[in-house]
Parts: sequence; structure tokens; C-alpha cells
Amino acid sequence: MRTVWKGTIGFGAFGIPVKAYSATEEHGIGLRQLHHSDGGRVKYLRVCELDGAEVPSTEIVKGYQMPGGDVVMVTEEDLASLPLPTAQSIDVRGFAPMDQIDPIYFAKSYYLEPEPGGTKPYVLFSEALQQSGRVAVVKIALRQRETLGVLRVRDQVLMLETMMWPDEIRTPDFPFQHEDVDIRPGELSTAVTMIQQLAGDFQPKQFSDHYREALEELIQAKVDGNQIIQPTAALQAEGVTALLAALQNRVDESAPAQSAVSKAKTAARKASRAGSTAKKAANKTRSKAKTQN
Repeated sequence: MRTVWKGTIGFGAFGIPVKAYSATEEHGIGLRQLHHSDGGRVKYLRVCELDGAEVPSTEIVKGYQMPGGDVVMVTEEDLASLPLPTAQSIDVRGFAPMDQIDPIYFAKSYYLEPEPGGTKPYVLFSEALQQSGRVAVVKIALRQRETLGVLRVRDQVLMLETMMWPDEIRTPDFPFQHEDVDIRPGELSTAVTMIQQLAGDFQPKQFSDHYREALEELIQAKVDGNQIIQPTAALQAEGVTALLAALQNRVDESAPAQSAVSKAKTAARKASRAGSTAKKAANKTRSKAKTQN
């Protein structure tokens, strides 16, 4: 696993040095967008909406767009100057029961590994959390953004669960919430009984991603059936065709000019032959005149 953050778990003057790793990963099959005619990958360019030109990454900056359309540029130096006390620290703000925190707040999970010099305080803190039955409510900055979070224990490992801020949780407002829905006691009792009949412990290994498995089988069947496109070969063939077409265009474009040059050379040769014939005739006339004299 790759380290995504380094810092300390801090409360007061005490700190536990740790490294954070992503605790989850998605296993979906990545399907690319391809050009139907040749299988080439479709790429997205960063284009300026004003002049339509592609913008290199070195010229891209961050900014805030105002309601009227005006923008405010924000440089990396500006961001670095902002106060961010939790940049290298998981700041413990208090402890609370886990069941008081609605799961809607949770965003992403990270494993925390102790640095060599912090193993004993790490284990001590982990054991204390488990015995207290509480989680630590913390603040931390990840990728230049401060976030709320909790520290909990899973398999003796401290975990950081990043959370949404309260103002980032939307309040639902649907029509049925304001309606008086009549639920009969017998209907409710039947529904509860059905739930109890299907109740049991949550065992995640009983579940699998059937769609991903079916997609893998579909792709493998196409591979076995040799339904494969070689984008490189297609591009090479397309390049040859384009080259030949370009050469033919050059030939066609130069044909009139070559024809004019050819006509000029022919006319010059004819003029040269005519001049030579006239010169021979004049020389012959002069020779005949001398003989008569």
C-alpha cells in the first residue's frame, strides 16, 4: 500500500507519529471510451473557452468564478499562506459514542500505521478507545482541505474515517414527508415478521459483485472468440492511406505546372530548331553569292 499522509495523532502536548493508507479500493472493470472505427482511445483536451486553444498544464491555475462570470485567480502561494494547523496533525477534539454519528457523514476510510518510535503509545491509545466504547472526534487536513473525522479501532488497527461537514449534508424534502399516510397495524405487523424471518448477522463474504463477474466473462468470451482490435495496426494503416493520399494530392497539384513547363520546353526546342534552319539557309545563300562573284 502507498502512504497517502504522514503526521501525528495529537491531543495537548502528546503526539503519536503515524502513516495513513487508503483502506479501500474499487475493483470495477475500467471500460475506456474508444473510437468505433479503429479502436483508438478518445482523449480529452483542456481547451480555453475563450480562444479555443489547448492549454498546457503549466499554464493552468486555480480560481473562483463569481456569480456574474468574473473570476478571482488563486495561486499556490496564496493557498500556502492560509492557516492550516491540521496539515501535519490529526487534532483530537473529543470523544463520543459511535452510535451517535449518522453513517451519512462518513466519506473515506484510512488505516493508520504507527511509526517505529510510536508503537507503544499507539497500542495504548487503541486499547483505551476500545475499553471506553467511544471514538475520537478529530480534524485533519488532506490535500490542502481540512476535514472532520473520527478515529476508531478495527482488528487492533486505528482507522481514520473522514467525514462531511454538517453544512455539506443535504436535508431531504419530498412530498410524501408532508402527507398523512395510513398504515394499518396488521400491515405493519406482517412487514416486521417478514424482516425478522430474514434477519441474521451481517457476513460480507456472502455477497459478491455479480455484474463485475458477468462483465469479466463477457470480455473473456470476446477474447476467446478473437473479437479483438489492434488500434496500433489500424492507426498505421490509416497513416499509410493518409500519406498516399497526400502524395497523390501533391502530384495532382503539380501536374498543371509540369504541363506548362513541358509546353515551354517543347516551344523552346521548336524555336531552336527553326533558328538553326534559318541560320543554315542564310549561310548557304552567302556561300552561293561569293561563288558567283
